[in-house]
Amino acid sequence: MRRDGRMANSLLAALSRDWLGVPVAVLVTAVGGGLVGVGVAWAVALGGLLMAVGVLLAVGAVRHLVLVARERRESPPPGRLVDVGGHQMHVLAEGDAGGGPTVVWMPGGHAPGAELRELHTMLAARTRSVLVDRFGSGWSDVGPFPRTTAGEAEELLAALEGAGERGPFVFVGHSFGGLLVANAARRRPDLVAGLVLLDPTPLEVIAFAPISPQLAGMRRGFLLMSLRQLFGAHRDPGGRAGQGCAAASAFAELSPSGLAAVGWETVVYDGDLGDLPLVLVIPRDLIGGEAVLAGARDPAEAERISRFYLRTRVRYLAASTTSRLVHTPEGTGHDFPHEAPGFVAGVVADLVRELRAVSP
Repeated sequence: MRRDGRMANSLLAALSRDWLGVPVAVLVTAVGGGLVGVGVAWAVALGGLLMAVGVLLAVGAVRHLVLVARERRESPPPGRLVDVGGHQMHVLAEGDAGGGPTVVWMPGGHAPGAELRELHTMLAARTRSVLVDRFGSGWSDVGPFPRTTAGEAEELLAALEGAGERGPFVFVGHSFGGLLVANAARRRPDLVAGLVLLDPTPLEVIAFAPISPQLAGMRRGFLLMSLRQLFGAHRDPGGRAGQGCAAASAFAELSPSGLAAVGWETVVYDGDLGDLPLVLVIPRDLIGGEAVLAGARDPAEAERISRFYLRTRVRYLAASTTSRLVHTPEGTGHDFPHEAPGFVAGVVADLVRELRAVSP
């Protein structure tokens, strides 16, 4: 299992290099040329086909490198690039803390910080607000492999320190990002004033829920996206192959077997956050998440699955003795940070105001 994991991460690290498409194309072309040289009819036909494919791959690979270079030239990072373990991580910090805590945002999936730019802008008008591109997203480098929640929690803390940002922080994370910031808070409670978890990923869902073809499909999708980018078959002008590879690596732990290997380092369990102020923000129902019920064999199992997901949503309340539950507006689902950004900004601003009132 470990050997397979090392091989998979070595492959992802190789695929994450934007220049890899060129030598692959040259190799395919060279193999085709060798077959043509054999002189046998079938070898000439196959070799000609491989040479044609190699030329097409080479054109696409060069196109990809040109697009990436152009995007880097025309869209420089708006924040700072700081060194984290020999790699550059992008940190955008704006606003004045005014003696209160600084808000740090982490979006879901493996998205760049800009995914929550609207919320960041709202809060930067009231306090200091920070967006961080985890490795393999936004303006940050791809970073080392494997990508793990535990590793990214450490990297987030190092990036904030490297950028000169000082606590106390209010960490705000959505979905997979909620799991990540809860891990960061568990590691450095001395830096954290409060935590706002926006429908964070509960690990029970990964370990005990019915097998989700969605997660496996997302990982395959990330890998296919990387291959398309390597050979220029993509529409995103700034798309880098490493972004899909990093996401695929991070999502590898979101399976029963993957979680078994990293669970102790990744879980945030009952009492792990002491008395840290924690606000859990979740929808009341499964709006937007109906796909989890699609595999139910009968109404009774559908009811059990629904109950399981709704109960696991509140598990983070037990992580702190000072936690409270807030429900999202009626009709919103898991994507409520984009559906109701004003509501989310208000919840975070309220916590910041409370913490300012009690700070010495």
